[in-house]
Amino acid sequence: MNTAATSEELIIRTLGEMQQERCSSSDRPLDPGCLLERDAERSADRLGCAAVDFPVAVVLPAGGSGERMGLATPKQFCTILNRPLISYTIQAFERLSWIGTVVVVLAKENHDLMLNIVQKFNHTKVKVVHGGTTRHRSIFNGLQAFSSTTDSLTPKPKVVIIHDAVRPFVEEDVLLKITLAAKEQGASGAIRPLVSTVIATTSEGYLDHSLERAKYRASEMPQGFLYDIIFQAYQRVTYKRDLAAAEAIIKETLSMSACIIAGAEAEAVELAKTLQKNLNMMETDVIPCAKESNTEYLSKTQNFIHISTTASNFLGTLDMVKRFEDTDHTRLYPVVVVWVQLNMTKQSVDSQKTDELTAFRSLASEVIQGNVLLYGIQIDHTKVPEQWERSLERLTQITVALIRDRNAALTGQLLHA
Repeated sequence: MNTAATSEELIIRTLGEMQQERCSSSDRPLDPGCLLERDAERSADRLGCAAVDFPVAVVLPAGGSGERMGLATPKQFCTILNRPLISYTIQAFERLSWIGTVVVVLAKENHDLMLNIVQKFNHTKVKVVHGGTTRHRSIFNGLQAFSSTTDSLTPKPKVVIIHDAVRPFVEEDVLLKITLAAKEQGASGAIRPLVSTVIATTSEGYLDHSLERAKYRASEMPQGFLYDIIFQAYQRVTYKRDLAAAEAIIKETLSMSACIIAGAEAEAVELAKTLQKNLNMMETDVIPCAKESNTEYLSKTQNFIHISTTASNFLGTLDMVKRFEDTDHTRLYPVVVVWVQLNMTKQSVDSQKTDELTAFRSLASEVIQGNVLLYGIQIDHTKVPEQWERSLERLTQITVALIRDRNAALTGQLLHA
């Protein structure tokens, strides 16, 4: 059974039943005031006015689509006794004099519908803002409505309450306690004892043990926060997530193509063709060497794979770097140069001359200042087919990883395939 959907249906059904019991039947849009215990309301509001001597605001995320309930209309806009559900939720906050502003965050396509509801049901404390692609982003958009201190309609609150737009049953004393606790502690929220059994599982998906329900509580809305704390928290998390997403997109875009530069040796040319075939996820071109005729490739590509059969040939990349500088090619995005040394002898990387490795690292340290990331890979040539295939596979994997990750910490390293 879908418990989430059942609870939401129960809210709507209960609201209708209470309405019929407490209020006289009418075709007019319902005044939510008749749902309240008026004496308790006045008492709580007076208590709130006395205790809350600071500005308080509410953010109501209302971007749900109603898919979980199988509704054609988003559930916040479902009509109960001639009044949309969201109007009841707004009124639950708006009726309290110590709450100043209610920000409703919803999808852009529902903007006009919400404005009509505000006007029709005389909601005087509501400001409508557009949501984002996620609930997290929508709440942040709602918080941003208060960030401009010049807007007199939405003054910056001391405490902000976040609540679900489809849950109109919220008691005044609960709101008061959450508001005061948030001011003193920085954050607060409603909790309830666990009813369902919570099971912990193993990494393989088997049942391990059940948690002791008496030790745990379920978190619920509403939740209260000092505005400055929650706004700064959302800023940091959102910016970090946005930057991480942007970095991933840029890296993926930059790794879509590569230019393979092969030396004159037949073995280097053959390796270039094989590597081009293995790099089937990239658009690759093979050119014989970085001569003047290849300036077009050097000015358009962000990734270069230079294959040579001698250790000293990495110095040929200096010419590439100079052309990058002349064309300002590395100004916006870093250029990756992977130098592949095809070792035709039995000499291992450990027995290479120290001065050659030192020169390679020195060159990598120099060119990184110009936004060029220089990496090295050594692959030992062998006539044993199985061993050669494994080496080619490792070479492909390492090359792809270096181009995609663009890790500056690995520049100047001579990796072994």
